Amino acid sequence: MSLQPMEGMLVVSLEHAVAAPYCSSRLAQAGARVIKVERPEGDFARDYDREVYGESSYFIWVNQGKESVALDLRQSSDMAQMMALLAQADVFIQNLAPGAAKRLGLGSDTLRAALPRLITCDISGYGESGPMNDLKAYDLLVQAESGLVSVNGAPGPWGRIGVSICDITAGMNAAQGILEALLLRERSGQGSALHVSLFDAAAELMAVPYLQARYGRSAPERGGLKHPSIAAYGAFTCSDGRELVLAVQNDREWQAFCQHVLQQLELITDVRFATSASRGMHLNLIEDMIQAVIGALTWGEVTDRLTEAQTPFGTINSVLDLIHHPQLRTHQVMVRGRPVEMPAPACQAPWHDFSLMGSAPAVDEHGQLVKPIQEGAHMP
Repeated sequence: MSLQPMEGMLVVSLEHAVAAPYCSSRLAQAGARVIKVERPEGDFARDYDREVYGESSYFIWVNQGKESVALDLRQSSDMAQMMALLAQADVFIQNLAPGAAKRLGLGSDTLRAALPRLITCDISGYGESGPMNDLKAYDLLVQAESGLVSVNGAPGPWGRIGVSICDITAGMNAAQGILEALLLRERSGQGSALHVSLFDAAAELMAVPYLQARYGRSAPERGGLKHPSIAAYGAFTCSDGRELVLAVQNDREWQAFCQHVLQQLELITDVRFATSASRGMHLNLIEDMIQAVIGALTWGEVTDRLTEAQTPFGTINSVLDLIHHPQLRTHQVMVRGRPVEMPAPACQAPWHDFSLMGSAPAVDEHGQLVKPIQEGAHMP
């Protein structure tokens, strides 16, 4: 097996829910030793559901390969154990309620003054400043506050994005920042204080709608599978009732689509449809023309034409369809002694060996290891 990039590094994460655990799970995947510090009653994400052999689907997803240590940080002896861990850590991550870490004496300024090589990463809902910085925030709340809900789904009742997109994106940004800080420490010898918020992560995802609303014609509206500015894009129904989705994204693809799928060569030279920008001005007209052609053909006839034109297309699948999808990569973890298949992380690297990671830990499963860690030689 290849040397892992973070092998020999210690990450201490005072974490719960999804955002911080997602971040630390990426570091564990890269070979870091991750100690998950939990309340004595455990991370409340353990109780989100009981779907996987009695365990939480959320918890086993983002806590593989970690060690669990339960500490009550209001107790002086447990806080002493926490400080002993941090004295040896390379990275400290926390996503407690606003101000809680600082009140415990675990604020990033305090820690880095005592441990200058330590990299601290605070993950919050709304950041370190601003009128909402002291509010609790969960994924749904941030989806709503950031405007993500306003561009998601079809007209009608509001709908949340069906996965914890703000938590995941914040965790990704935190992991990236930590890796950058580790590279910088190699050059400077000093750690860094990082701050990531769910709201900032979500707001960055909204960059295109934001720019369109602030500098363009108007804010994009909810259009279901339609795109607010690109045609042909979205779902269309064949004569046999089967649906497929198209994504024609440039002029070359449009020309091939007109020739082989619509079989209307005159559309290629029509000034209304000559460029992506001009097609974006005639979305409804283009969609009606496409549906008229596709609606007269079976799914097999349409996909034959799409394949000939090399037009990007796809099928609208359910979660059950994903389970059996021929393109799906999975890896196996053990849950209560039984193997569980789950989608593999997107980045494939030669140093990934999921067989070595282990399963998500039970509460305080590794508490007995705190004292040996205190006596270890590794220092930041």
